[in-house]
Amino acid sequence: MTAQHRAPLMLALGAIALLSTGCVAADGTTTVPKITIGVDSASSSGDVSSGIQLIALLTVLTLAPSILVMVTSFTRTVIVLSLVRNALGLAQLPPNQVLIGLSLFLTLFVMTPTLKAVNEQAVQPYIAGTITQQEALSRAEKPMRAFMYKQTREKDLALLVYLAKEERPRTLADVPTYVLIPAFITSELKTAFQMGLMIFLPFLVIDLAISTILMSMGMMMLPPAMVSLPFKLLLFVLADGWHLIVRSLVLSFG
Repeated sequence: MTAQHRAPLMLALGAIALLSTGCVAADGTTTVPKITIGVDSASSSGDVSSGIQLIALLTVLTLAPSILVMVTSFTRTVIVLSLVRNALGLAQLPPNQVLIGLSLFLTLFVMTPTLKAVNEQAVQPYIAGTITQQEALSRAEKPMRAFMYKQTREKDLALLVYLAKEERPRTLADVPTYVLIPAFITSELKTAFQMGLMIFLPFLVIDLAISTILMSMGMMMLPPAMVSLPFKLLLFVLADGWHLIVRSLVLSFG
């Protein structure tokens, strides 16, 4: 047995020995550990309310990544940045961690006015105890709905209203949230791909030009992507590409 295989075996034997030692009583008899899970009676209605609020908070924290992706500017931002990387022909540069991190901070930057309104209108009054939890949720929903409604196309909203068999809304307040969210996501996907298409076009021209030149020179065995990559990077650097992309992304939410 090699040293590589001996180490895991020794660790397993050591763990078994520790468990066996812990299960031996003072008189030498072997005991089995007891694990109990119980539910005690609540002394007041406040204990029940606190428990329910804790469960609701854990549920919200579990769904927080989905909420962040669906109702903020994160979707458009991360798609555009990913398409930029694909347009450059770089498979792993910038890394996924960098793209997601930049998308998160740009999302925070874009959503700051909305989050500030939620904090002032809902969170702080609820912490101060001047409003109920239900009223706080209602107040927090209004700034988020206003942001989503501003970025949603009327065509997408009309489609979801029709599919939901709802009456034609006259104002923003008449649009149900469960209709507004998918309409917002659909609009975000379309906008992101439109921006990605505009980014792809100049790099596509470079790829076509390099491929044509290599074919005319009879260098068919040389991958065009290997030759075009330095030229695409040069164009991107000279045009200050990251500055233009970040500027366009932020202004697109104006």
